[in-house]
Amino acid sequence: WVQPSAEGFGGNPSALTVCRGRGACVCKVACLKGRRWMELSMEEQRAYVMRLLDALEVTDRDKRLKVARAILYLAQGVFDECDTETDVLYWSRHNVFLLYDMGIFTALLELLSMEIDNNQACSSAVRKPAISLADSTELRVLLSIMYLMVETIRVEMEGDSPERKAAREAFKTELGSPLYNGEPFALLLFTMVTKFCSMNAPHFPMKKVLLLLWKTILFTLGGFEELQEMKVRMRELLSLPPLPEDSIKVVRNMRAASPPASAMELIEQQQQQKRGRRSRRPLVKQDSLDTYNERDPFKNDDARDEEDDPEDVDSGIEGEVDPLDRDVIIQPPPPPPPLRPPTERVSFPKGLPWAPKVREKDIEHFLETSRNKFIGFTLGNDTDTLVGLPRPIHESVKTLKQHKYVSIAEVQIKREEELQQCPMTMGEEEVEETPAEILYLGMLPSLSQYVIALLKLLLAAAPTSKAKTDSINILADVLPEEMPITVLQSMKLGIDVNRHKEIIVKAIAALLLLLLKHFKLNHIYQFEYVAQHLVFANCIPLILKFFNQNIMSYISAKNSICALDFPHCVVHEMPELTAESLEAGDSNQFCWRNLFSCINLLRILNKITKWKHSRTMMLVVFKSAPILKRALKVKQAMMQLYVLKLLKIQTKYLGRQWRKSNMKTMSAIYQKVRHRLNDDWAYGNDIDARPWDFQAEECALRESIEKFNMRRYDKNQNSEFTPVDNCLQSVLGQRVDLPEDFHYSYEMWLEREVFSQPIQWEGLLQAQ
Repeated sequence: WVQPSAEGFGGNPSALTVCRGRGACVCKVACLKGRRWMELSMEEQRAYVMRLLDALEVTDRDKRLKVARAILYLAQGVFDECDTETDVLYWSRHNVFLLYDMGIFTALLELLSMEIDNNQACSSAVRKPAISLADSTELRVLLSIMYLMVETIRVEMEGDSPERKAAREAFKTELGSPLYNGEPFALLLFTMVTKFCSMNAPHFPMKKVLLLLWKTILFTLGGFEELQEMKVRMRELLSLPPLPEDSIKVVRNMRAASPPASAMELIEQQQQQKRGRRSRRPLVKQDSLDTYNERDPFKNDDARDEEDDPEDVDSGIEGEVDPLDRDVIIQPPPPPPPLRPPTERVSFPKGLPWAPKVREKDIEHFLETSRNKFIGFTLGNDTDTLVGLPRPIHESVKTLKQHKYVSIAEVQIKREEELQQCPMTMGEEEVEETPAEILYLGMLPSLSQYVIALLKLLLAAAPTSKAKTDSINILADVLPEEMPITVLQSMKLGIDVNRHKEIIVKAIAALLLLLLKHFKLNHIYQFEYVAQHLVFANCIPLILKFFNQNIMSYISAKNSICALDFPHCVVHEMPELTAESLEAGDSNQFCWRNLFSCINLLRILNKITKWKHSRTMMLVVFKSAPILKRALKVKQAMMQLYVLKLLKIQTKYLGRQWRKSNMKTMSAIYQKVRHRLNDDWAYGNDIDARPWDFQAEECALRESIEKFNMRRYDKNQNSEFTPVDNCLQSVLGQRVDLPEDFHYSYEMWLEREVFSQPIQWEGLLQAQ
């Protein structure tokens, strides 16, 4: 078996597949009678695929597997006939669209359902002491083909024909609709996840299941750019003002800052200065965290005046110069710098990256405080009447209203309250059958099981987790039948195991974030339901435990072997692998897979704690501040942004001493995180820092969620409003379903319930 390539941000269509080197083409050689696949006409290719489709229905399991391998070879781009990686990708795309057009995906789905329901394989896997790759061969082949089809069709290329574009839309609709046994395809994969985590099917290849599930959700619901477009359209439908900026573009243009220096690094810097070594700006310097005009420490500046001017060095927001920056050894005086206006000395940006926002309740709170102070009474939720208030308050209210932001969630909550209060007047709600709505409806009965199963897998794959006897075995589809004997084999297996865990973490983090974002846009209470299940399943301490490691080592881990990446491994000659080459790894400075996982986990943590005081206090109780501060060492703008967001929401609870000793981090929060105009996050007033009734807050939210689910999804919830049938004949003529054994005890029931019960007929007539 060759190692598939690790999928990065680009989403390589051929990534993470399974192949057997050049031996995988044995099936096609026999069937094509020596002819090359590329030489066949389109009609001949379709006829051959049709024969494969017929052969998938044979009862012999080995023959079925052989045919499935032939289909996998086609989906992988008939690499035995290709000379370059580009040819492999071209023929893979061509063949995948051909396979979909011939109905291969539906046939594979039936085979997958058979394998899932194969109780004999499940029971034998449960009894085995050690599960290996051989126990999931059929499942892995099927899932590999399906993953290739979903990922290849999902990615749109410039040269796609109208037929391919139509096939993409048809496949997208097919995957998102309840066409497979009355439920979307994603629910079948969720069922596999829960079945694996409940130990009923320990041989399921979880990495492939999770990857296919993630890509299916990404295809059917849409990625972040499609989500942004949907958000803009929904705001237009709700007559809300447009978004102040495109958050995706703002984050892309944001520059990374250097992380705070550790005590050891500061001591080393002092020692270097004492030895008379003139030091340039170190990479990990606290002051650098606060500036936008930081310079790359590995580049030499041409302008000597910029290097030697002590006031022009990256100073903090407060304008102070760190004493560690001053030179101990006096150098020969440089030529005097040219005179420049003071405005050019530090090139601060023209404005903050984010437009400030104000909520309606923030304006109400501001006016309530002002009226109590100047008038002595309040006017409730009235934000228009400013009589009796001084002129500066008028200006403040005007500024607040200019930056007022009404979210889609606020509109949805208000609409839900109206539907709950006036069900008859408002009428029945028209729910649009979006892919997110269909998915939520299917997930609703077993949502808690799905969430717990995903978090179990995340815990088992986390690098900080210790192996336990009762934990689930996520290595069933990576461990060979025979354990390695040589050192080289052991190193290859170790790299593969670590890579396997990294991919599982990546898939789960991306999947959870997609679900949260799409459910939040579809309806806020759907998002809150998933988020509350995550909180109750200890998602917050789990993510913090994940980050409580040497995060720089995790980001720069090299758990991949370039020579075994697909399609490189099947086109080029296989070089001889040695322990030295495996230990050296690839030439990439970062592992983008792990960086992707870290950013998504931070975003999930932000999603479930935003505007929730009880969950923010959980961050404080679990001592997340030092863990998050260590994560700032990763010099990547997007990751730093979400770390700073998490630090901002808990700053007021961390105490004055923490704020005093972390002023550079506070300045970075001010520069990079969006402002709420009257949010005193940096001061921690007694009103905001008082102890909250956390249990009551979660219970109130839980009650609102249950009311929403009952109103929208419970079919029997309107039973009290249904008309009553007053006709005696029609009531007696209704068919009543009775238990099968009722006729055996009918006489006893008649004696007990009818004959032995005294009936006061006179009283009954008088009551009428």
